[in-house]
Amino acid sequence: MTPKSGLLLLLSSVAAIACVGSIFELSSGVPQLGQINTTIILALSIPLSIVSFVLAVMDARANLK
Repeated sequence: MTPKSGLLLLLSSVAAIACVGSIFELSSGVPQLGQINTTIILALSIPLSIVSFVLAVMDARANLK
């Protein structure tokens, strides 16, 4: 594992935590940051977590050889 793949995994983890937190905030009925801001965070964190995870795996596999 390289530092680049480690940072991408960290980014993926933080984005996934933001995604789960946003879902809980929206399901509570009254999000602390507001409905629109929490929805934006949710909408951005889902693809960010997926893309950064895929890039981390691709980088780790490329550096195995």
